[in-house]
Amino acid sequence: MNFSDIKNSVIRFLRRQLSLADYIDVQAADANIRSNIPFRGPNIYILFVAIIIASVGLNVNSIPVIIGAMLISPLMSPIIGFGMGLGTNDTDLLLHSLKNLGIMFVISLLASTLYFLVTPLETDNPTELLARTNPSIYDVLIAFFGGIAGILELSRKDKGTVMSGVAIATALMPPLCTVGYGIAKWNWEYAGGALYLFFINCMFIALATYLAVKFLPFPAKVHVKSYRTIISSALLILVVLVPSCFSAYNIVLENRFANDARHFVKENKSIGGTYIFDYSTDMTTKPYTLTLRLAGEQLTNDARAQLYAEAEKKGIMHSQLHFVEDATIEVRRLNETEIMRDWLASTEAQLRQRDDSIRSLAAQLANYEARTLPFGQIAKEIQAQWPAVENVVLAQADSTVYLLVSAQTPTHKNPSIQEPDLARMEQWLSIRLQTPAVKVYLLPAKK
Repeated sequence: MNFSDIKNSVIRFLRRQLSLADYIDVQAADANIRSNIPFRGPNIYILFVAIIIASVGLNVNSIPVIIGAMLISPLMSPIIGFGMGLGTNDTDLLLHSLKNLGIMFVISLLASTLYFLVTPLETDNPTELLARTNPSIYDVLIAFFGGIAGILELSRKDKGTVMSGVAIATALMPPLCTVGYGIAKWNWEYAGGALYLFFINCMFIALATYLAVKFLPFPAKVHVKSYRTIISSALLILVVLVPSCFSAYNIVLENRFANDARHFVKENKSIGGTYIFDYSTDMTTKPYTLTLRLAGEQLTNDARAQLYAEAEKKGIMHSQLHFVEDATIEVRRLNETEIMRDWLASTEAQLRQRDDSIRSLAAQLANYEARTLPFGQIAKEIQAQWPAVENVVLAQADSTVYLLVSAQTPTHKNPSIQEPDLARMEQWLSIRLQTPAVKVYLLPAKK
């Protein structure tokens, strides 16, 4: 077997392996795409619910919730329909897809904005929201290849689970929810970045569908060649790509600087008696900066020069390298301050608790004293006013005071106690104890 035979065998093998003819059903795919484009009935409710779920996931930084919402949402159909309309020169399909894409866009914005207006949750570090505000060329690649996978899956005779993965990978829903967040919070930087990401996803899913429809045997409705359309589309793609390329370039620079800083710190942990205690990078400044927190001995001029030289080897210039010396002392002072603050807070709480206890005990004592009857003093006062009284019993039940008196044997000097005496005694005791509920009873005389 010569080289030509081997080459022909390889080509035939590759053709058999890569052929789509036996696996593609264009008519069924066309019907399936067209039937799923309209946003009416259940699709509207499903989309609304999915947007709310995705908004909750973004609000609480929950990736599983966001993924679940992306699996529910029916967002891709109008976009794929738009790409198929372009590829088959079907103006009616094109306009139909655009109309439903607009409906989907409005419903999504209303649902997400409404949620973020009423939610009481505030995220300190909304990483999932922030991730949708700075699209790059990598998002373009994800949308493009996700669109190819989507149209191939829809065109395949035996459907699988590819569309679920495409829905997750292309992530159409989170950017729309982030736009709603930006509108609700008047954060136009978030809203603009997320809207740009959504536009990128839509455009390159449609572009991938357009190319796949051209490659696959989808029948064209009108066979025309419009160079103006091709040029306009190319210019639009270029305009969209340029900002994402700049964003991707910045991501690469940030990643490279972070790696260079990490390697530099790892290779220069100690310089003489000085130790790099910690470090941090700041990507918000231009140029980026690396701050080293130093502990141990004071950094000498030679050691400083050595660190500058090692940093330059990693591409980190003098102006990008900052030093914070005596980091351990600063941390210790910080810890002492925190300990003192905690101690003062604890002491203040204990003092408040003690004062509350004192006030409570004083109130209980005052109440007890108020409820305790001065039996001895009242008995003397009664016997001084009514000498015929021999014994006195004073009691209190609930809010009523009861006075029981017994009289001596009547004599000329001490006549017996009469009903008027009991009435006067009751009136006096009520004034004496400052309570209207007083009852006085005369006990029968002993025989």
